[in-house]
Amino acid sequence: MDNTVPSHEELLKRIQRLERLVEQLLLEQEQEETLDYAWTSNFGHWYWDIPTNHVTFNPLKMMALGYSRDEVVNHVPYQFFTDKLHPEDYDKTMQAMMDHLEGKSDVYEVEYRLFGVDGQVRWFYDRGKITKWDKDHRPLFMAGIVFDVSEKKRMELELINISRIDDLTQVANHRMLVETLKKSMQVAKAKKQVLSIAVLDIDNYKQINDTKGHLVGDDVLRQVATVMKQSIRDTALVGRYGGDEFLILFADTDLTNAAKICDRIRQKLEATVFKSGVRLSVSGGVSQYNNQSMKEFIQQADKLLYVAKRQGKNQIVSKEE
Repeated sequence: MDNTVPSHEELLKRIQRLERLVEQLLLEQEQEETLDYAWTSNFGHWYWDIPTNHVTFNPLKMMALGYSRDEVVNHVPYQFFTDKLHPEDYDKTMQAMMDHLEGKSDVYEVEYRLFGVDGQVRWFYDRGKITKWDKDHRPLFMAGIVFDVSEKKRMELELINISRIDDLTQVANHRMLVETLKKSMQVAKAKKQVLSIAVLDIDNYKQINDTKGHLVGDDVLRQVATVMKQSIRDTALVGRYGGDEFLILFADTDLTNAAKICDRIRQKLEATVFKSGVRLSVSGGVSQYNNQSMKEFIQQADKLLYVAKRQGKNQIVSKEE
């Protein structure tokens, strides 16, 4: 037990801190709303006494991070929570706080991730406002409210994934391919890395639909996508570009190696017996990025695909004859 008797100055600071806290609590009780926004189902209030760096808070936040109620202390410094910030969220969170403390924003408002006791992260939405200043207009006291939005974030990420995955084949859809290709081109240009793409098309796919039916045709698309996905490295991305046409993005891969991978895919598909006894082949065009536009980059691969079609199909073409 600490038997140290606090000095007169320490006692005075403690009294002043408690006075500011009590004043804020009474004000909130009178207003019946906190910080001028009507969210009644809040996760927890917090109060930061800035001169003493004491944060008083609802214990639910710490319990959400895996602490037991017995481990929850009455006061912690502001750094108790900032030290647990996810590295990707640290700068934006600190900037949001500094902007408000310096009067650049009306409120402090930010979403961030905190690491829990078990090392897992949880998402929080945090909002606060300075409620008391000293005679020189320096901030003395800040009050806020925090929400655990982990479930909301999980659902958002699921929706993002759904919006980027083709329902039928479960590989990337057109939108995700375009977004990823755009970023990959920027990286390749900035870091002077090689980048290749391939456009592959199922030969005589319409005939499969016409003779076997669309359900069989859908099964074929699913199986083709699976073979392609299993045949590429983690650094590559395969997606359904449209209809029975697939696009594969090969990061940090030159034209020769990308063409070799595509030819292995072609051979594997040719040797596969699909549902209902379907046999098929694919044709493909491969191009390497050379600082052209995205449209020109894809058109180049598409042009080589049609060269492969004209030359008899079931082949990969990476250079114009």
